[in-house]
Amino acid sequence: MDVLSRPHKSTKEELDPKKYGVLVIQGHKRGLLLPDLEGVDTVDYQLQIACEKANIDPQEEYEIERFKVTRYKEGE
Repeated sequence: MDVLSRPHKSTKEELDPKKYGVLVIQGHKRGLLLPDLEGVDTVDYQLQIACEKANIDPQEEYEIERFKVTRYKEGE
């Protein structure tokens, strides 16, 4: 089970795809991507995937929020 912390406004420079999940927002469109996913090693790729999920053009303006995830294994 994953427990997400409250998201906080962030800049691209404050992101780390291994440490933080990302939420991108443009109007009513929202895209979320969890941290530490296999193959997602750069901030640009993390934002690209989140934008694709939200159907946001990454060349347009959008807000960025970051969050941490606490992962619990079954039985904990």
